[in-house]
Amino acid sequence: MSAVSAIRRRERAAWTFVAPALLAVGLFFAVPVISALLLSLTDFDIYALADLNNLRFVGFQNYQNLLGNPLFWGAMKNTVWFAVLGVPLSIAASLAAAVILNARVVKWRPIWRVMFFAPYVTTLVATAVVWRYLLHTRYGVINWALQGVGLPPVDWLGDPSTSIPAILMFVVWKIFGYNMLIFLAVLQTVPDDLYEAARIDGAGPWKQFRHVTLPAIAPTMLLVSIISVAGFFQLFAEPYVMTQGGPAQSTVTVLYFMYEEGFKWWNLGSASAVAFILFLCIFAVTLVQLWVSRRLGTEQ
Repeated sequence: MSAVSAIRRRERAAWTFVAPALLAVGLFFAVPVISALLLSLTDFDIYALADLNNLRFVGFQNYQNLLGNPLFWGAMKNTVWFAVLGVPLSIAASLAAAVILNARVVKWRPIWRVMFFAPYVTTLVATAVVWRYLLHTRYGVINWALQGVGLPPVDWLGDPSTSIPAILMFVVWKIFGYNMLIFLAVLQTVPDDLYEAARIDGAGPWKQFRHVTLPAIAPTMLLVSIISVAGFFQLFAEPYVMTQGGPAQSTVTVLYFMYEEGFKWWNLGSASAVAFILFLCIFAVTLVQLWVSRRLGTEQ
């Protein structure tokens, strides 16, 4: 009985310590999420905001309207393009920077780490405004450099064919320092003996990276890819500041579309439905990533 009592006392102590965190999660996460889900099943708009008697339960009508709305599908297509192009670019840039900074031959590594990480902690709106001027057609530094080598200026943010790549350049530059630190931390845990054994077997730098580095950081690669996909699916501030969704709605993302539904047109029920569709998309992509990772791990 004493052993059982001791176990129960430990369990009560554990729940006592965990209870405040669970209460905070319930108040600031679970309750708002459930409320938003219920809101997505109503026609909550500016009229209901003024008088709750105007609020009606419409079931899944908001979801049906969204699935039949070409503007929503355009925003979804733009978001998918951002994720498909941006996730590999950001992971490749952050991993390359981490591998380079992990090499002992690189001098002033702490300074380079600070320089690469600085954009991530800089205010997003301020940096987005700076990049908007850098990409300006007439007096932007990037077009000035292109003209210096004999190339015509590019309307980066005013042409639908270049607006997404222009914003992607900014987003990758902004976030790759965070992923770089994650990769750098895990690279420093890879034993040097593995690289020494690979060199003895005649493996060059590429084979060492392919057969030693990548398998060692595979779990971290999965984590970074999941975080990156969720981040690119939730792009909002970048297109909002740099292009306001233009030109011709070529940079309107799902989150931007949700913002306009909720705070421009005051269709809060429809905006809540957009949020849950976006959640389901991110959840589905995450499940696919986990499945692919397990299959690759099984094959290896």
